[in-house]
This record gives sequence, structure tokens and C-alpha cells, in this order.
Amino acid sequence: MLHQNLIGGEWVSGEVSLNINPANTNETVGEYARANADETRAAIAAAKSAFPAWSRSPILERHAILRKTGDEILARKEELGRLLAREEGKSLPEAIGEVTRAAQIFDFFAGEVLRLSGEILPSVRPGVGVEITREAVGVVGIITPWNFPLAIPAWKIAPALAYGNTIVMKPADLVPGCAWALVDILYRAGAPAGVVNLVMGRGSVVGQVLLDSPDVSALTFTGSTGTGKRVALASIEHNRKFQLEMGGKNPFVVLNDADLDVAVEAAANSSFFSTGQRCTASSRLIVTEGIHDRFVAALTNRLQSLVIDDPLKAGTHIGPVVDESQLKQDLDYIGIGKEEGANLAFGGERLERCNPGFYLQPALFTEATNTMRIAREEIFGPVAAVIRVRDYDEALSVANDTNFGLSSGIATTSLKHATHFKRNSEAGMVMVNLPTAGVDFHVPFGGRKGSSYGPREQGRYASEFYTSVKTAYTLA
Repeated sequence: MLHQNLIGGEWVSGEVSLNINPANTNETVGEYARANADETRAAIAAAKSAFPAWSRSPILERHAILRKTGDEILARKEELGRLLAREEGKSLPEAIGEVTRAAQIFDFFAGEVLRLSGEILPSVRPGVGVEITREAVGVVGIITPWNFPLAIPAWKIAPALAYGNTIVMKPADLVPGCAWALVDILYRAGAPAGVVNLVMGRGSVVGQVLLDSPDVSALTFTGSTGTGKRVALASIEHNRKFQLEMGGKNPFVVLNDADLDVAVEAAANSSFFSTGQRCTASSRLIVTEGIHDRFVAALTNRLQSLVIDDPLKAGTHIGPVVDESQLKQDLDYIGIGKEEGANLAFGGERLERCNPGFYLQPALFTEATNTMRIAREEIFGPVAAVIRVRDYDEALSVANDTNFGLSSGIATTSLKHATHFKRNSEAGMVMVNLPTAGVDFHVPFGGRKGSSYGPREQGRYASEFYTSVKTAYTLA
């Protein structure tokens, strides 16, 4: 079966792309159409044409479509979880968890449709009333990455539709399967023609048309820093709203007073689960001298217990890297770490399993410094570096010494240090005795510095991006 693009309510064929399983490169997950430039322009035109009616559609219509979508995603979580694990490579329990989160996001924004609100204020001028309302922006271009192929599309699509926008979505070329399944569910849930458009394909083709189009009113992007800068420049040219999520180099601080078991489990989860392919992953483990050796020994023991195998196998903790290119990048950085003088204390080897795939043993460096490339640049794989520091003050300074600012964490039993870290960590999200990766669906997501630009994603804060504020005056 060829999975087609959805343009203006019609399924459209195109160039065929094979979706390959990174855990078994002999297996094709499915065949998916790739859109060309003309088809992408047609999708934008369809979204623009559908916008006036959809932006003024009854709120119960929007509520029903989002609710039905969330209900079907949840009902099919096992099936969709297997699809996600096969095309992206994360373990089946993690994949099912991601599917569940996507369902919760649609459920949340179905409720938000019924909670749309504004303000009525008195004017400073007698006899004049003031109304403050939020209106849909227009056509929203959505460009999503490969590491969360269902959850990230969900947290962009759901608020866009809830607030009355129409969308043109371009998923990552590596993972079209989950995006297609999500759009198919929305289509069958009753999304009118042109409201939801799917254009799978290459970023150099589909993504470029979205950037160049003056009819795209807002563009939300999650991906690399380099591409994010291109999105920003193109959006400024067209005076459009844009929202960027571009990754991190997240610190996890372990203080002498930390509960060692809690610290080790949080660090292992933060750094290595989902194969380290999370923008919120901790790749810098900043550990004070008094607990350093015990922490390294315990974390090494934990890594030895992790099972790296096919994500569909029971008992697998970590699946493969997403593709050959990402595997090469990870191995290159492991080589760079050794060349820079860090000690490879564990792992870092390519692994062979029953089927050919992109398996990598998690890599743990010790004796690293915060000036090394492995501590400065986002690797986006199961590679972490331990940085030894004297005390809390140095730990905080090293944690903040980065161009990124997405997520941070600390393991401590000190209320004083926990409170100070929450206030002074230069990150958009701060975790205490928890992994840096893993956030709730109903609260804002986003960072500072080079990690993010624009209003936060998720939760009620999503309205800041997907709506425009209007102030209206009336003479009584």
C-alpha cells in the first residue's frame, strides 16, 4: 500500500519513498509518497482557502474532531506504538508511552476549544467599552523532527486546529508513518477538506516551499539549530510568526548529599533512554567530588544492566540509533571525546544483533571538562560526559556555561540547593531528583538561549503562538 499525501481533502500520490526499520534494515515499514514543490504549493493554497470557514467554525465541531482523534489514538496505542518503534527505533514501552501522550494532548486541546475566552474592560473614556479577544493566525506550517514522530506533531497540530488555524504539515523524511497515521485519523474524524494537509518529503523541497510562501502565516519548527536559523530568516522576510525548538546540551548536577540510587536512575534515564535522541537528554553529568567516584561506579553498573536490542523484544531498554548517518555522528563524537583527552569509561561500540541495524552501546566519558566539544555540542545520541566539580557553586556555574538552555536537573536532598538551582538555572525547564527528559502534556515546553525562540509549546501557553490578540472598542 502506498501511503499518500493529503492535499485539499484528497489523497495524492507521488514519488515513492521506503520507510526502513532501523532495528532491521532488511524490513520496510511501508511505502510513502513524497510531495514535490507544486503539490506543496497546492496544499498551502488549500489551507488558505479553508481558513475563513474553519476559523469561524462552531466550537463544538472543533471539539468533536479533536476528541475523536484523541480517543482513536488511545484505542490504537498498541498498534501505533509498534509502528512508532519500527520506524524510529525507541523501545516498545517508550513508544506506547509517546502514543498515549499524543492522545492526551488532543484530549487537552479538545477541552481548550470549549474554554476559549477573552476580556471585557471599561475604557478610560466614558461610555466606551473594550473587548480583548484572540483570533486564529491563518495557515500554519508545521515542520517536525524524527525523534518524537507522533507526540511532537500532536502538540503542534492540536492547538493549531483548536484555535481555528488550518495546517500544512511536513514530517521528517525518516519517519512518515506516524504522521500519516495521525493525519488519517484526523481526516476520518471529520476535519474538513483543506483544514489538515500532509506533505511528506524532503526538507530541501517541501520545507523550502513552506519557508518561501507568503501565504504561510505562522511556522512552527522543531529540529537542528542550523535549519532553525534558516526558518527564522525566511519568516522575517515574510513578516510571519515563527516558533523554534532547536535542542540542548542539558546538564544534570549530582551533589554530595544526593540519594545515590535516585541520582543514578535519573542520570541513566536522562542520558541514554530513547537512545539519547531527545532534545531534553542530559549529555553533561556534573558531579561534585565527594560523590563522584561512587556515582561513576554505580552508573557504570547500571549501564551494564541495560539491554540494547530490537525495540519490539520484551525486556529491551534501548533500541537502535535512527539511521546510519546519526550512528556515524555518534561514533565520530566518541572519537572526538577520546582525542580531547576524556576517558571512555564504558561502551561506545557498535553492536551486532540478530538483524542488521544501527545499534550502539551507550558511551560514558569521565574526566571530561566543559570546554571539550563533547560537552559543548549536541551529539543527539547515547553519549554522556561526567564533569567533576568542587561544590554546588562550581556545579551551577558549569551547568549554565552553555549556549543552550532547554532543560536542566539536579540530584540533591538539600532544600536550600534545590530551591536555589530552580531559581538560578538558566533553562526553560528544571527538574529536581527527576530525569531532565520527560515533561507533562498540559504545561509549557521550551527553553532559553539557543534552544528555543518564540512562545512556549503545549498547555494553555500555546495560545500565544497560535492566536493573535485583537482589541475592539465600542461606543455605548
